Amino acid sequence: MDYGKFKYESAQKARESRRNQQQTVIKEQKLRPKIDPHDYETKKGHVSRFLNQGHKVKVTIMFRGREQSRPELGFRLLQRLADDVSDLGFIEANPKQDGRNMIMVLAPHKTNKTKSKANAS
Repeated sequence: MDYGKFKYESAQKARESRRNQQQTVIKEQKLRPKIDPHDYETKKGHVSRFLNQGHKVKVTIMFRGREQSRPELGFRLLQRLADDVSDLGFIEANPKQDGRNMIMVLAPHKTNKTKSKANAS
């Protein structure tokens, strides 16, 4: 077999396998610990829309100044958000402090992905 032909065929196979891969999209939603109830509802709506579309959501709580001494406020807020959208997704990465921010990742349930693809068609 010709080496050039072998290289070409292996490149074709690699290109074909890349075409069939699913791209994971991570959306991000940023909150503050002292968020207003209406603002929380708006952000929760964005998170639920992202999960319905089959995307993962990275929820970030930004602490400023003295808020950093009360990380339990951010933890409670993330838990509340996770409970509110539990029918759409689950916690993929538990809340953890990362410098001034607290981060949690939510992933959609498997059934949501098939529903969102059916709705898109």
